Amino acid sequence: MRSLLSTLAFLCVQAFLVVCSPLQQVLGEDSDNFRVHVENQTRVRDPMSRRQPRVYQLYSRTSGKHVQVLGRRISARGEDGDKYAQLVVEADTFGSQVRIRGKETNFYLCMTRRGKLVGKKPNNRSDDCVFVEKVLENNYTALMSARYKDWYVGFTKKGRPRRGPQTLPNQQDVHFMKRYPSGEQPDPQPFRFTTVSKRTKRLRTPSPR
Repeated sequence: MRSLLSTLAFLCVQAFLVVCSPLQQVLGEDSDNFRVHVENQTRVRDPMSRRQPRVYQLYSRTSGKHVQVLGRRISARGEDGDKYAQLVVEADTFGSQVRIRGKETNFYLCMTRRGKLVGKKPNNRSDDCVFVEKVLENNYTALMSARYKDWYVGFTKKGRPRRGPQTLPNQQDVHFMKRYPSGEQPDPQPFRFTTVSKRTKRLRTPSPR
């Protein structure tokens, strides 16, 4: 009797595997196809349906100031709330590729083939003006050129632009913090990084007495 039950159990397991095998294959193929679809959509430019402009400032970790688009000239010397430091960020693809332009000047932040940061006119749709947003482990944001791989937006301590070939993702020169301009914060609760100093103190919860 015990031998018969063991045989029946073995046959049931085999039947289950035969039924599930095609299903697993289909699900696996669907998963692979979806992954490829997402990767392809990330590379495809979409000038209309997914463009969602955001307005914020980029605080430079090295200069202690904000990125400015002053027409053709780019710097990181802007004070908090400076009109030239307010940036309009447009999502350029399904993924994390963006275009950044100065709200006041309407010039786009771009990187030339020599790695120089410049501002370009608003009717310019060059690939030089597309960047990939990367959130780093330290919660800072880095902007890598979508056209020139491994070249990043970076600034010196004096707020001068660094050339792309001189930048690396682990350099503080390419680390930025997003800050909303005064009066344009969508959430009534302020972000922890709205007040920034070169020696930011940790927020400590007072211990109950």
